Amino acid sequence: MSAEDVRDTTGLSSCCIKYFIFGFNVIFWFLGIAFLGIGLWAWNEKGVLSNISSITDLGGFDPVWLFLVVGGVMFILGFAGCIGALRENTFLLKFFSVFLGIIFFLELTAGVLAFVFKDWIKDQLYFFINNNIRAYRDDIDLQNLIDFTQEYWQCCGAFGADDWNLNIYFNCTDSNASRERCGVPFSCCTKDPAEDVINTQCGYDARQKPEVDQQIVIYTKGCVPQFEKWLQDNLTIVAGIFIGIALLQIFGICLAQNLVSDIEAVRASW
Repeated sequence: MSAEDVRDTTGLSSCCIKYFIFGFNVIFWFLGIAFLGIGLWAWNEKGVLSNISSITDLGGFDPVWLFLVVGGVMFILGFAGCIGALRENTFLLKFFSVFLGIIFFLELTAGVLAFVFKDWIKDQLYFFINNNIRAYRDDIDLQNLIDFTQEYWQCCGAFGADDWNLNIYFNCTDSNASRERCGVPFSCCTKDPAEDVINTQCGYDARQKPEVDQQIVIYTKGCVPQFEKWLQDNLTIVAGIFIGIALLQIFGICLAQNLVSDIEAVRASW
């Protein structure tokens, strides 16, 4: 095959790959911009997410930074992939594939560590939820987050409703003069489909009742066991999502490397 034929064949192949990579990374780029936008909005609001770090045991970590870092990484990768493919810049394409490979390796490592140290992660989740229970009334955003979690998972506390003894307003001690004493938040209450209006006082005195009667009024299962049950029930979906993300990353790396090889082959034939 002549050098001209090599250029024609390789050029047609690289053209298709180039525009596929470009389109693939445009989506990636816009997602990065969206994450950055959410992070900057939350940062400016000074209360949507940033207050959570000051009242929970996150070691000073501000959740806003998670959005900013993830958005920044996605933006840089998307930019490198788009410009690298469109301009046939081998440096940017190699940067894109290597950086994506590093992210894939870190995700794989995190998955293995999560499986090996699943009991430790479970304990950390337990401590995290209980620390949030203590601070339930300290911040409206945190309060809404806990209420949403308990309503969605149909749970109460970390491992049970008695975890609300950790909160000064809900504990059952004799010195507690709060009307919410020995109760739980309304988000722990079982829902009556016939009720259109939420009864925010439905959890009052709920834990003073026998356990059999409690199960009628409130959710008695903790959020940690309910989350584990949800993972087991939806294991196929969760695994499919992670496998799909991993395959997309591998596919992107292979396409970028293939395009780099085609570009170098064309240049070598000149």
